[in-house]
Amino acid sequence: MKKISFFAFLSFVLTFNNGFGQGAYIPFNRDYYHLIERYEILQGANNTNFHTGFKPYRRDHVAAFLDSIAYSGVIRSRADRFNLAYLGNDNWEFMENEPNDSKNPLFKKLYKKPSDFYHHRDDVFDIHINPVLYLAAGREQDVDRFRLRNSRGIEVRGSIDRKVAFYTYMTTTQTIFPSWVKDYIEHSGAVPGEGFWKRFEGEGYGYFSAMGHVSFNLTKHIHAQVGHDRNFVGEGYRSMILSDFSNPYLFAKINTKIWKFNLTNVWAQMTADVIYDAQGRPTDGRYPQKWFSFHRLGTNIGKKLNIGVFESVMMNQFNWNYFNPIIFYRWVEHQLGTPDKIMLGMDTKWNLSPGMQFYGQFALDEFVFGEFFGIDGSQSLRNKYGLQAGYKYIDVFNISNLDLQLEYNQARPYTYQEKFEFQSFSNYRTPLTHPLGANFREVIGIVRYQPTPRLFASFTGMFQYFGDDPTEDVNFGKDVLKNRSNPNTGIGLFGNRIGQGVENQIIMGSLNMSYMIKQNVFLDLTHTYRRRTAQDLNAPVINQFTQAGIRVNMIRNDFNF
Repeated sequence: MKKISFFAFLSFVLTFNNGFGQGAYIPFNRDYYHLIERYEILQGANNTNFHTGFKPYRRDHVAAFLDSIAYSGVIRSRADRFNLAYLGNDNWEFMENEPNDSKNPLFKKLYKKPSDFYHHRDDVFDIHINPVLYLAAGREQDVDRFRLRNSRGIEVRGSIDRKVAFYTYMTTTQTIFPSWVKDYIEHSGAVPGEGFWKRFEGEGYGYFSAMGHVSFNLTKHIHAQVGHDRNFVGEGYRSMILSDFSNPYLFAKINTKIWKFNLTNVWAQMTADVIYDAQGRPTDGRYPQKWFSFHRLGTNIGKKLNIGVFESVMMNQFNWNYFNPIIFYRWVEHQLGTPDKIMLGMDTKWNLSPGMQFYGQFALDEFVFGEFFGIDGSQSLRNKYGLQAGYKYIDVFNISNLDLQLEYNQARPYTYQEKFEFQSFSNYRTPLTHPLGANFREVIGIVRYQPTPRLFASFTGMFQYFGDDPTEDVNFGKDVLKNRSNPNTGIGLFGNRIGQGVENQIIMGSLNMSYMIKQNVFLDLTHTYRRRTAQDLNAPVINQFTQAGIRVNMIRNDFNF
């Protein structure tokens, strides 16, 4: 009945498609999205075409932004002109100045446009079909067997009647991860970013990936999207509000943009837990489901400042009351007498000057005013929140295409946990925000450099400090899947601090170089160094991993956790 009600709502939404031309969404890819955001920051002002606080972006909005900067001062170098052409080719059907056709299409039918293996476009039907491929192999220090990835699939996007846009993506993958990623998977029972998996050659994993959505305008200023995908809130490398770390989930989204305001509503069905066989593998059975509602109101204050306020609720039972797009969730919870998990907070970005941006987030799980300002109240188990502060500097010291990003993240113990079953801030046993869950501090530095148009280089360095649990029956507040009402730590209500439990420190650095040999075809070379120390380790655990690969229309692997 719950599922029927949810899909009845989706059908109800679909019937109100009045039909205004628009495009599908661009899958969230940090490298790709950085190119877009780089030019907005160089402008030194908020973009009026779309708000950047909620991702992914629509293709037609990105194309309008590219048209607006084509002859502006933000396109300064050969690499910038290449990036503009690269992004324009990727979204050519919406560009005011349509990019040129390929000079030598294959068999006169394939790759007529640099970005499309095959496309057809007329007044009724528009379709773009591309292969998806990721072949990579690497060596990890002191590990005999090669680490590898083999992904193959297809990506299709388009529109019907210029009114309904669609996107679908399907791949099948066999992979053997670096050892620290494998340890993470074995602990949680889930592959980050993926769902159901099977064993592959003993220590590897095989899985089928799929994403898809349809999108359309309800009115000139109200847009809807329904499908399976991930969402991301904020300007950071991480998000303390909603990130892309878990696997895709079913959701309906309505986005309302009027004047300086942008209201985003998301209603989603997520996987609360997984059934495993005797070998610890996901197996057949009806997995428990849970329900998630989220809304965020973003507003531009002047030309440089954007502030977004959000509220979310995680429910173990479907409830129509949370489908009101403009209600205060906490009020609904009080009226129903339900113990649903409510979170609220804000995110912000400030384009201080052309080329510089400050950003941040604050996510509040629970707050008791009297305790926080009392003796040791700031260390109360009931005061739980996550925060982020970041800085971006584009064209550092006037060096073209050298960009810097600094970011600090933290979450107090027990943030994102809940005392009632299936209400934690998670999906398919992975956190919906930060990979570490909670009870951590983290500092990240990212340097990106594009010395020549086709060569992209980046270095990501990070320091993580967190407290872990010594055994499964103890809860110091890191694992979002555990029950926060059963800490079993002996600390009590007060005295809870970040890093409690088994203290861990991780220093990690990852150098990546990608060379684009043609549109969305990359040769990759990556080296990662990771050093972990902990109270329960006699000596540091050091991992060094080097990998080379080729990618076609696919997002680069990121093992930075």
